[in-house]
Amino acid sequence: MAIHHKVLIIGSGPAGLTAAIYTARAGLLPLIIEGEPSSTSDQPGGQLMLTTEVENFPGFPEGIMGPELMMRCREQAARFGAEFITEKVTRVDFSSRPFRAWIRDTEYSADSVIVSTGAQSLMLGLPEEPRLIGHGLSTCATCDGFFFRGQEIAVVGGGDSALEEAQFLTKFASKVHLIVRRDAFRASKIMQDRALANEKISIIWNSTVSKIHGEDKVAGIELTDTQTGATSELGVTGIFIAIGHRPNTDLFKGVLSMEDSGYLITKPGSTYTNIDGVFACGDVQDHTYRQAITAAGSGCMAAIDSERWLEHQHS
Repeated sequence: MAIHHKVLIIGSGPAGLTAAIYTARAGLLPLIIEGEPSSTSDQPGGQLMLTTEVENFPGFPEGIMGPELMMRCREQAARFGAEFITEKVTRVDFSSRPFRAWIRDTEYSADSVIVSTGAQSLMLGLPEEPRLIGHGLSTCATCDGFFFRGQEIAVVGGGDSALEEAQFLTKFASKVHLIVRRDAFRASKIMQDRALANEKISIIWNSTVSKIHGEDKVAGIELTDTQTGATSELGVTGIFIAIGHRPNTDLFKGVLSMEDSGYLITKPGSTYTNIDGVFACGDVQDHTYRQAITAAGSGCMAAIDSERWLEHQHS
């Protein structure tokens, strides 16, 4: 027999934990299935568990470590009665109510579901990445650009996001090397023109990063020429990987409406998905802002949407 809750929250980054705080304070006793500890972003706490210092989250003038911020949010939700399971949902069925989710053979049911499984930055697949993320290796210029003031850094990628990140980073870095795998950008013409016109941006064509140097922090990178196979060294103290993001939505394929890129589709100005009573918040449905604070804001929206929807069902 299924274990029943009024609200089930799948995922526990800033969006899921904020939704947990709000639904718990509303007396809905949510169950949060927070994911399994791993090196990817669908782990408990989401992508902030892979960052070091967070300086742009309001209320922390001295900054706060990403994992500590998430632990505080978790404790806050638990204080109001939220229940946590540190496992990964293996299957869902939203075809009828109550909605159902499984962790292997254990079934859970809920009157309302909030999906907050987040997204993960695509990485290069180098063995040094897990060790150096947050230590000179970043996937978010808006989050970490400030730490590289006056330094020489690299951005990997040739699309709009990479060029946008490179442009933004010139506000802080002394020089930004843009490493592009091919001999042309994939980015829009306006972004290309801006990058080519910026004196602080140096473009390295037909190249991939084959190694990141440094034990405790980034101390340089090795580049491989995609045409000749020749390697060269680049002395940078930071590297930003901007080759795209992948939302953690495999679980919901064929269940919830999503874009071709995999991001869940929510109704404008709300967190409603195509299924009444199922809501989505945070990076799983936001490919524009992707910030902890915007994820938290949409987690609040999902909690309020869910609470009001539940009230309406029983009125």
